[in-house]
Amino acid sequence: MNGAESLVETFLANDLDLCFANPGTSEMHFVAALDGHPDMRCVLCLFEGGTSGAADGYYRMTGKVAATMLHLAPGFGNAYANLHNAKKAGSGVVNVMGDHATYHNVYDSPLKGDTIGVSQAVSHWTRASATSQDVARDGAAAIAAARSGNGQISTLILPADTAWGDGGAAERAQPAPLHRPDDAALDAAAAALKAPGAALFVGGPAAHDPLLPRVGQIAAASGARITAPLFLGRIARGAGTPMVEQLPYRGELAQEVLKDITHLICIGTTPPVNFFAYPGQPSVPSAPGCQITELCRADMDVTYTLDALADRLGATNTDYPTRPLALPDAPADGALTADSACAVIARWLPDRAVVVNEAVTSGLTFPDHSLTARPFDLLTTVGGAIGGAMPNAVGAAIGCPDRHVVAMIGDGSAMYTIQSLWTMTREALDVTVVIFANRSYRILHFELMAMGFAAAGRNAQRMFDLENPTLDWCALAQGHGVPAIRVETTAELTAALEDRHTTPGPRLIEVIVP
Repeated sequence: MNGAESLVETFLANDLDLCFANPGTSEMHFVAALDGHPDMRCVLCLFEGGTSGAADGYYRMTGKVAATMLHLAPGFGNAYANLHNAKKAGSGVVNVMGDHATYHNVYDSPLKGDTIGVSQAVSHWTRASATSQDVARDGAAAIAAARSGNGQISTLILPADTAWGDGGAAERAQPAPLHRPDDAALDAAAAALKAPGAALFVGGPAAHDPLLPRVGQIAAASGARITAPLFLGRIARGAGTPMVEQLPYRGELAQEVLKDITHLICIGTTPPVNFFAYPGQPSVPSAPGCQITELCRADMDVTYTLDALADRLGATNTDYPTRPLALPDAPADGALTADSACAVIARWLPDRAVVVNEAVTSGLTFPDHSLTARPFDLLTTVGGAIGGAMPNAVGAAIGCPDRHVVAMIGDGSAMYTIQSLWTMTREALDVTVVIFANRSYRILHFELMAMGFAAAGRNAQRMFDLENPTLDWCALAQGHGVPAIRVETTAELTAALEDRHTTPGPRLIEVIVP
């Protein structure tokens, strides 16, 4: 057994049986090892940002760690943006970055790069195997690191000679136990939640099943509100979910939501902060003088913390208010707007769907329209690096084959990882991709004005708009094997979505909006 084979057997011994891959020459022994273990599922992504984004989406919906296969420092660099998003979302990912043989790295070959440096910039844990005998042990340590703290990024650098040399036996991973708040902190938080103006601020595993109902019980027993960031790795929404208020994108609107909160108890997330700084505006939306308690970070024992608070508040069997089922009214037929498109999608959304929303401007009203939709899980681009939605949808669909996945994406964002359409086709994934085609990076127009500048002039317009030529999303989708349709009216969008129920595999809908 060589080093690469010992790594694959270590993966399988630790219930890691999925690899999102974009291999190169230095990974050929790892490829051969995967080939010799058919119980390992390998999914080809045509761009490294697709591998990292897919592993992120898979973890968010399953809580299971997948591996990526990346080719040296340049390949890891291509994966970097979506590893950043995964890190911000609290996802566990094991990257296997191939490298030149250790003796070859003394030469300045074309693909030689700073594998350690590029990895450490985004990974919680990085290690380069020194010998083939170390690979199994290092692989187990990488898995343990990725599973620590409710999900972390770990990177194992695998020099070619450690992959082809004689390896050791498979190793077992031993993740470190999660840290917990002490009794004094829990007592103080329980008392604060009963004070006037108190609110929970939740994220991480506290924002979805199975823990979100416990949050609802704590809020009902204490009288506190439930708030959450707008951008979360995953949040349960729709009918039957607790009354969670997500903060708006704009800082001044988030300030309005938080203005009366005097005590904010953070569980599973960090305190609220505005996405960007603007001249003359504060960096945080919480009210001056608000007492903020970081009770339990996302990398701590969130389950224990919520159960301990429920015990202190007598909330274990408490009923709590939930969102009713009330589908939005069907918009009148006519030319589509971003708002009417969001209403149509929210009205159609299947039960237990998974929605990946990266349409920041065109999808702005979707959270309001879907508040009382059929129950679903919502994934957003937590780290703000665009190009995450399509690969997230790939990972979510592979992780949850019994649930329909909807990816809502602006046309500018979608061009970053368009190759994911091909992977959706190859894997026959049940994904509906909705492209909001407004022919521009629309958010940048808003941001320019928010910074105090006039509307875009000639040069800014040419940097913001996606025209001349106009992207043909139906042709682009069909070139990747995905059936596609272009819609311009509410009736056409409604019909396209209803037809989606009868068509297996991926489908793309190009929504033309102003």
